[in-house]
Amino acid sequence: MYEIVSMLALGFLIGLTGALAPGPTLVATINASLAGSWTTGLKISLGHMVVETAIFLLIVLGLAGFASPYTILIAGIGGVALIVFGVMTVMGSRTASLTSPASAGAANPYMAGLLTSAANPYFWIWWLSVGSALVIAGLQGGIVLAVAFMIGHWGADTGWYTLVSTGISRGRTILSDTAYHRVMGICGTFLILFGLYYLAGVLIPR
Repeated sequence: MYEIVSMLALGFLIGLTGALAPGPTLVATINASLAGSWTTGLKISLGHMVVETAIFLLIVLGLAGFASPYTILIAGIGGVALIVFGVMTVMGSRTASLTSPASAGAANPYMAGLLTSAANPYFWIWWLSVGSALVIAGLQGGIVLAVAFMIGHWGADTGWYTLVSTGISRGRTILSDTAYHRVMGICGTFLILFGLYYLAGVLIPR
């Protein structure tokens, strides 16, 4: 039970660092929320989850078996990637903003979530490095742990995007830019520390 809760928490924290980062999916959430309701963020998250579910199934059904001889290499790449993304998050936190951009119209939020995820290079780089490494690590403890990681990850996406859409649809922002910068900075620091911990596990066998 402890391992499941730990994996849920890990998935949530790692997922939150990605959800907070400015990108196409966050912009789509802001734009759609200007002409939508508080449920816009939830709908965009569901579209986003469709793409991630497909990736998760590919890892579980094929990639994990193919990659098993290279687990240490994948873990090493994942650790380095976490540190890189952490540094990028800390640096990006200095100029990040939740200020609403010009509305792009009330596009279908489900499709907006799906398309902005699938068309985002950052998304694919993350899943080919960090995401796949963490799911494969979870699979070593059984499919339940890997699923727990994904549930935690989706909880972060859904929670953040719904929070953003709720605030914007009601005519106010959830966080000031200063508070947003601090939250992103904390998340970026967490990524760096977890990446170092992950690398330590590879370089110093337990």
